[in-house]
Amino acid sequence: MASSVAKPGPGNGYPMKAQLQIMVLSAKLKENRKNWFGPSPYVEVAVDGQSKKTEKCNNTHSPKWKQPLTVIVTPFSKLIFRVWSHQTLKSDILLGMAALEVSDTLKANDMKISEVVQTLQLSADRDQTDVVGDLSVCLDGMQVDPEMFASAAEANTQSESALCDVIHSVICIDLWEQRVDQNGRLYFVDHVEKRTAWERPEPLPSGWERRVDPMGRVYFVDHITRTTTWQRPTMETVRNYEQWQHQRNQLQGAMQQFNQRFIFGVNGVSGNSDWSNQLQDQVPATENKQFDPLGPLPHGWEKRTDSNGRVYFVQHTTRTTQWEDPRTQGLLNEKPLPEGWEMRFTVDGIPYFVDHNRRATTYIDPRTGKSSLENGPQITYVRDFKAKVQYFRFWCQQLSMPQHIKITVTRKTLFEDSFQQIMSFNAQDLRRRLWIIFPGEEGLDYGGVAREWFFLLSHEVLNPMYCLFEYAGKDNYCLQINPASYINPDHLKYFKFIGRFIAMALFHGKFIDTGFSLPFYKRMLNKPWALKDLESIDPEFYNSLIWIKENDIEECGLEMYFSVDKEILGEITTHELKPDGGEVLVTEENKEEYIRLVAEWRLSRGVEEQTQAFFEGFNEVLPQQYLQYFDAKELEVMLCGMQEIDLADWQRNTIYRHYARSSKQVLWFWQLIKEMDNEKRMRLLQFVTGTCRLPVGGFADLLGSNGPQKFCIEKVGKENWLPRSHTCFNRLDLPPYKSYEQLKEKLMFAIEETEGFGQE
Repeated sequence: MASSVAKPGPGNGYPMKAQLQIMVLSAKLKENRKNWFGPSPYVEVAVDGQSKKTEKCNNTHSPKWKQPLTVIVTPFSKLIFRVWSHQTLKSDILLGMAALEVSDTLKANDMKISEVVQTLQLSADRDQTDVVGDLSVCLDGMQVDPEMFASAAEANTQSESALCDVIHSVICIDLWEQRVDQNGRLYFVDHVEKRTAWERPEPLPSGWERRVDPMGRVYFVDHITRTTTWQRPTMETVRNYEQWQHQRNQLQGAMQQFNQRFIFGVNGVSGNSDWSNQLQDQVPATENKQFDPLGPLPHGWEKRTDSNGRVYFVQHTTRTTQWEDPRTQGLLNEKPLPEGWEMRFTVDGIPYFVDHNRRATTYIDPRTGKSSLENGPQITYVRDFKAKVQYFRFWCQQLSMPQHIKITVTRKTLFEDSFQQIMSFNAQDLRRRLWIIFPGEEGLDYGGVAREWFFLLSHEVLNPMYCLFEYAGKDNYCLQINPASYINPDHLKYFKFIGRFIAMALFHGKFIDTGFSLPFYKRMLNKPWALKDLESIDPEFYNSLIWIKENDIEECGLEMYFSVDKEILGEITTHELKPDGGEVLVTEENKEEYIRLVAEWRLSRGVEEQTQAFFEGFNEVLPQQYLQYFDAKELEVMLCGMQEIDLADWQRNTIYRHYARSSKQVLWFWQLIKEMDNEKRMRLLQFVTGTCRLPVGGFADLLGSNGPQKFCIEKVGKENWLPRSHTCFNRLDLPPYKSYEQLKEKLMFAIEETEGFGQE
């Protein structure tokens, strides 16, 4: 390997810095008999204000890394090696540490470090005599002139002064200070913004400038793109912004696929993305009555529309008109149905009630206890998504206001223009028909321009510089609220605006580009979270809780308390899950409470104020009670729409485990898929992959928790088992059923369970 030669610095006789490569090879750690499972160790190398880390090795006392780390050193630098054990639910544990003087290594190897292997003794943090293992490293890439080294060593005072200058220039960036905590961990203090961070501060990227506004708030200016942001930019955030900008430039192709989304087709024909068009354009006017969830009008009544598009009703017997629908006269003033209940009508216009909680139907109104029909025929329960949508559209029509509102926005400042105008309107005015205007592109808006506005604006809120939302996981591109959004002083106003915007999308039957995570949809529906909801957004955290649930933590010597550490923008704080939780030990008796509390915290950590602001804006336009009879998966389809599923593409990009393409269960599976309508297919897709949206490339580009992962069918279990799904791996566990009828019954039951029965 080539080595760099350290030469004298300009005018001070002090050796300049050189690039040293450290190959971290392996370690042998003393076993802890109290803890039968091994640590998950990684190595941190610290020198002159720099800090580099290896990857972690899981559950082992003999880790092997063979991972190179490169640092900048001088002949008089001191390398500090710390071996940590990664912890998912609490702060990492320091297993041992060792120090190595570069000068000693140079002296022992004739002033040349070239593939020098060193075995270092690891000692405990508080007791240097307590040896806890050893660490093997290989150093390479440094050569020093002996005469220069000797003269520099003699001129000790000058050397120390020059060294302090070098270290000061490395560490003191924007008035940062380097400190060490009680566990020996290096951290940094920003005396200007009064915050701390674990990561070494970096200088601002090229073209950026730090400024302070008249209110004393720090912000940053990008002179290249002429934009500003509240969050301190790093090379990573700049890369994220460039990636988002690249996606924005590709929106034209994505818009074509977006325009193909729909809620449901009519007679098997796909509809477009505007519900009003679905219910009017695709069906002759004489057949519109069959799509009215309230059934036919009473004898002598007629439904008409005035010049402003507002619906009214004519009573030909008395020759009178009225705004209120005679089928629901006085109904709007009644109390809403209990959670999970829905009202439907028979073909004769008789109301009955559906209880989605118990999957049952009744003629008895749950609010009054009175029956609409004595001794009526029993009605079989059906999860009728189409009926739910039509009923929801009916109530939106009742809430709608006459005339229209104009929203004028420019494409260049779409987010800011939309924010200013949406927040300037009275919330009820947003229920009027939308007329979106892009200056210079004026024309009549029959829904297409509004559809494009919803698409573009929903993509705009993803802009990393706004710090409002983040992806739910590494390979999960659903959105969740960013806990670090508080860095933006106006973030609560923005979340209220986005709440209004999402409610407008549902109210007007338009779709957004990117959907939210499943836990967020449940929050919109006021439905309780389940532990398995964690899997889609943080599989590692979920698996850790499952391990705690299934094992005796006292036998394993696992010491935990009712508190958790959270890191936001490099700052770590401790959150107590219950009063004085930091003093309450987790035991076998109370671990169920701990799992419940820590799961709830993980799903809502640090976003309570943002969520409240979102729903404040949402309820101003569309009260949440009107969504109560949908489940989370149906709400995702309502907001994002669905696309026609290409069955050939699905089959072509499906893999099998312990089954073959010719297995009878596989043939039965595809036969059932062919018989399903598109909504049922999408329901199955949600059951297995966790989302109703396919990538632009179709099934070939499906992603799992570890990257690209095709749809998989695996032979698992016995014939009396229900199918199970693993959303992180896009895998369906399909038992070896004996007949097509049995497979159909079991699979349909599994995917119709609104809480994802059988999901992992």
